[in-house]
Amino acid sequence: MPTELILTNARIVLADEIVEGTVAVRDGLIADISHGVVRVGEDFGGDYLIPGLVELHTDHLEGHYAPRPKVRWNPLAAVLAHDAQVATSGITTVFDALRVGMDEDPDITAQDMRRLADAIEDGVANDRLRADHFIHLRCEVSADDCLEGFAHFDGDARVRLASLMDHAPGQRQFVNLETYSYYYQRKLKLTDEEFIRFCEKRMAQSDRNSRSNRVAIARACQDRGIVLASHDDATTAHVEEAVEQGIKVAEFPTTLAAAAASKDAGMGVLMGAPNVVRGGSHSGNVSARELAEHGCLDILSSDYIPYSLIQSAFFLGDVVDSVSLPQAVAMVSKNPAAATGLTDRGEIAPGKRADLVRVRVDEHIPVVRSVWREGRRVA
Repeated sequence: MPTELILTNARIVLADEIVEGTVAVRDGLIADISHGVVRVGEDFGGDYLIPGLVELHTDHLEGHYAPRPKVRWNPLAAVLAHDAQVATSGITTVFDALRVGMDEDPDITAQDMRRLADAIEDGVANDRLRADHFIHLRCEVSADDCLEGFAHFDGDARVRLASLMDHAPGQRQFVNLETYSYYYQRKLKLTDEEFIRFCEKRMAQSDRNSRSNRVAIARACQDRGIVLASHDDATTAHVEEAVEQGIKVAEFPTTLAAAAASKDAGMGVLMGAPNVVRGGSHSGNVSARELAEHGCLDILSSDYIPYSLIQSAFFLGDVVDSVSLPQAVAMVSKNPAAATGLTDRGEIAPGKRADLVRVRVDEHIPVVRSVWREGRRVA
């Protein structure tokens, strides 16, 4: 790896402004930022230079591992395919979301999640991956096997984030049963009678497990230094419960009231980048743009479309007057890094990791031209 890298004639997106100039990288760190163009180095021709994106919640890996019912791909190959896609989307740090609590999906197991985690560990240990990978455990606290699944990750230092979620009908993400029916009845191909029994079973599981599993996992995460996130909070009561559990990140609040209460409580409010691009939630909940307009949006996540993260950063300012490009870029870099304790990255500043992305904007769509992680080109 070269010890020095010069990137010049760039529009550099800093924490609070955009400057035209040059960035010098030495030994994987940003050494200097200067105005003006130098004769040596990679000439950006006026392209943007932004920090590498930090992705906290992507469900994308599982689709590479189980692309069709009853089909399993080699777990390392699945991780490599996922890694290539996130890196070429400008993501240099990614928290791969793995399920804990298998819900109603007989086609995938807790052992599958552990195999994927092992493949991530192997990829990191052998320098096979372009992005820097951590693990985010999506804990379905209503599931009977939630704690059993969580135990598969005991002692795993790559687990840095865990979210507490309950997808039972009639609450949080699925207050509207019609939306729940559209999502689950179609997915599982249930008759109306089967769907009623399914809902009754899920609600009984939630009543039986949710509270105790939340408490147990929150306590375990606090003991291990794992950052906690809530999921789909809808009411101020949900937020009060999150505060009691030591939650630091409020993922996908479903109402403005819950988002505002989370913000007031000092949590980082996270919403989906597809929500920004599409103009609304696929579940019919509050719009991320509305939260941005009210100053209640801190972090964006690609969720199910990796490229949506960089797309939303360059799009949000076009639809929300109060959000500048540096503010939007911070939502996909500096803010998620800070929320998870990764203070060495997330912005272009001397001494920070040289995780960098060259971007050209064509017809309002950002085009990722080059990606560096710690000064080494990875895409």
